[in-house]
Amino acid sequence: MIARLRSWAVAATETLDDPRADARVVTASLRDIALINRAFGGAAAAVQRLAEYWQDLPRGSTLVLLDVGTGCGDIPAAAARAAARRGITLRLTGIDTHLAAARSARDAGVSAILARGAELPLRSGSADLVLCSKLLHHLPGEAGAALLRELNRVARVGVVLVDIRRSLIAAAGIFLASFPMRFHPATRRDSVISVLRGFTADELGNACARAGVRAAVRSHPGWTLTAAWTPQHAAP
Repeated sequence: MIARLRSWAVAATETLDDPRADARVVTASLRDIALINRAFGGAAAAVQRLAEYWQDLPRGSTLVLLDVGTGCGDIPAAAARAAARRGITLRLTGIDTHLAAARSARDAGVSAILARGAELPLRSGSADLVLCSKLLHHLPGEAGAALLRELNRVARVGVVLVDIRRSLIAAAGIFLASFPMRFHPATRRDSVISVLRGFTADELGNACARAGVRAAVRSHPGWTLTAAWTPQHAAP
């Protein structure tokens, strides 16, 4: 049963996988995803891991944060608010493939570039911190490895990857929660697919290792996984 559901999810096409998706549906889905990030802890987990890279910096420091697959820019905006409370300024840039996402991110104060995560139009080491939330499960195999290598290439100080811990309970829970949370029907379907496409902690660590990076993987509340590492080219 589990294997059959996962096979269905891997073969399915989510709204955000389709570059021709209707902009209104994309925008509605991104707003729902931002709500999921807040309600189930994805944003908090991302900010927690990012903060490890700025917590010892002196007040007045400035860091460049690149968010790959930024959606509506909710997580980098939350990170900037958290950093500001410590006297740290984050300069935010987002990458996405959807014009509707880029527009939403700009509304959140995130400069946005239209590009693919596996082919970032940026020089090596051009960002201090690189964030990538809930994108890897959309890119199986070599496509995912290419994304991870690009995150590693453009980061100077640290990379934080956020994704979903696979669980049938989580899949059922997000489906049921989607009704009182008033998700768009596309989000209701896509959120179940995303959970079933997710990872175990070991799988996420192995995916990073296959891409040539040594990541510290943690599990967080809300069926969230994070992987963080110092870029290999920056390692002592």
